[in-house]
Amino acid sequence: MSTAKLTPLGIAVLELLHERPMHPYEMAQLMRERFVDVRVKVRAGSLYHTVERLQRDGHIEVVDTRRDGRRPERTVYGMTPAGRDAFEQRGRELLGDVVPEYPAYLSGLAVVDELGRDIALLELEHRVLKLRAATAADQTVLSGLRQDGTPEVYWLDWRYATARRAFELAWTERLIDDLRTGRVPFQEHQPTLSLVVKENHERKTN
Repeated sequence: MSTAKLTPLGIAVLELLHERPMHPYEMAQLMRERFVDVRVKVRAGSLYHTVERLQRDGHIEVVDTRRDGRRPERTVYGMTPAGRDAFEQRGRELLGDVVPEYPAYLSGLAVVDELGRDIALLELEHRVLKLRAATAADQTVLSGLRQDGTPEVYWLDWRYATARRAFELAWTERLIDDLRTGRVPFQEHQPTLSLVVKENHERKTN
């Protein structure tokens, strides 16, 4: 039996099978409804591949087959005791351990001074516009989840993701204000404004 750690998609599959046995098509539907793609890439091919790997590793097993009308027969999977143990162990690690993460935004913030005032503020303003659109969309999704009665415990990951985006938006807006007012001063080396104009032109033409 494999001792490799469960992948994020593997965890998502076992999370659903923890509730009840189901076939991959039903898993995909529930993942869409619960916005699992906020934390893991969910594609049909990768989902079926993950299900096959979980079965091969002894974490899940076939418990039934179903046929709805003329549709192809669907295989229903359930979690094995070994799968339940692996799921609990990995779940505890993911929830309790603090591991290093390397968001790309941190690398961008590290080069603010090197980019200079004009370029840095321009790009930060672009980021704010995108974050405002994203946080507005988040609120629409959250309202829908509350209205359709989906238990909140099933979308704690979405709550966290929306709170993180809202925090990033507020923090970035404060940063822009700090840079504009000089509370966070730039150093002397500044790229010329002509470079900013060139960058904007290239964006529009690409």
